[in-house]
Amino acid sequence: MAKNTDRVKAADTELKEKLVNLSRVAKVTKGGRTFSFSALVVVGDGNGTVGHGLGKARDVSESISKAADEAKKNLVKVPIYNGTIPHEQKGKYGAGKVLIKPAADGTGVIAGGAMRAVLEIAGVHNVLAKSQGSSNPHNVVKATVDALRRLRSPLEIAKERGISLNKLFEG
Repeated sequence: MAKNTDRVKAADTELKEKLVNLSRVAKVTKGGRTFSFSALVVVGDGNGTVGHGLGKARDVSESISKAADEAKKNLVKVPIYNGTIPHEQKGKYGAGKVLIKPAADGTGVIAGGAMRAVLEIAGVHNVLAKSQGSSNPHNVVKATVDALRRLRSPLEIAKERGISLNKLFEG
């Protein structure tokens, strides 16, 4: 089973970013508490490219910009077919497990918070999704990207089988 692992350059298109989770972390020291922030951000072009990143800093805006820069470094291409995904797929990262299924036109993105952010920023318009494991946003985002990375386009499958696209959709 071939995985879709081709990386995409960040400078190719205009990328949108979406904040998924922002955490305030307190470090207790001799002089009191030191607060820092941890941000989880997903970026994408709304046309099949998506990436995620984690940024940590003492300032909220700095942590978000660090996370966005990190997300631009690990972009992946997602096959989108008629506004949905080509086939059902499961993804896993740690205790986070997700299931994504293609949906008919007009369904919309039926997914929970962290999954919804990833799927919308990737440009998927109709999909059914369910988070089956951990509700930790970090693991859910990584599991969703794993599921999207495993998707294969109909063209790729037709080439692999040595048949035409029309024949692939007939049988």
